[in-house]
Amino acid sequence: MKTFIKYILQKILGLKNYLYIFALFVIVKIRWDKKEKDFFYFLNLLPEEGVILDLGANIGVTSYHLAKARPKSKVLSFEPLSINMDILKKLKNKFRLNNIKEYPLAVGNENATLKMVMPVINKVPMHGLSHALHRDIKENNSGMMFEVPMVRLDDFKEVNFENDRITGIKIDVENFEYFVLQGAKNLIKKYQPVIYCELWENESRGKCISLLNDIGYSAFILHKKELLPFNEKTNHKHNFFFLQNQITN
Repeated sequence: MKTFIKYILQKILGLKNYLYIFALFVIVKIRWDKKEKDFFYFLNLLPEEGVILDLGANIGVTSYHLAKARPKSKVLSFEPLSINMDILKKLKNKFRLNNIKEYPLAVGNENATLKMVMPVINKVPMHGLSHALHRDIKENNSGMMFEVPMVRLDDFKEVNFENDRITGIKIDVENFEYFVLQGAKNLIKKYQPVIYCELWENESRGKCISLLNDIGYSAFILHKKELLPFNEKTNHKHNFFFLQNQITN
């Protein structure tokens, strides 16, 4: 039923107008969405000033809340799909979020081009399921195809600061997180930001946790308003917090 309603609305409004209205709706709704309490916990861990990376910014909802809640911080929003980025820019302009700087780029473990797909299910483009085409994703690989530029953050001069500090990194890239982290190891070592990311329950999750463990981070999940060390046997959440060991000790 939801997919059918989306289909009708997209037909009437057009995809871009639909996404813009949807973004405005989610900006308000997200604060009361129990599924998003983890994101706001991450936001509250961030200091007032610094640089926050929003990797996989999509249509800009999380960038909006990061920029609004931390007006003295810079929010660098990375979103490779132009359809999504256009909505992010529209939100930035509407709400005068001058502390957002947007980058129409994918992030990974090399400086190259990346093939991506926005899945189309029952004739409805699913912007929230947009992902890189790679061997670790077996589903939803047909739809609107794109080829986008990809950067390795360790090589990207605009996120390697002399005076500013990266305080937080939000990663939501649909099972491409390991490649993002591979390309940002030196950046993470240098700035030691709080990292918040969605990790599916698969082999890639273990690789991400291992990589971050190797550079001094521990994995946590939020349980009843408290961060608890991740336990693979008992925890089945997808949202993870990674903190430097020297902070947690």
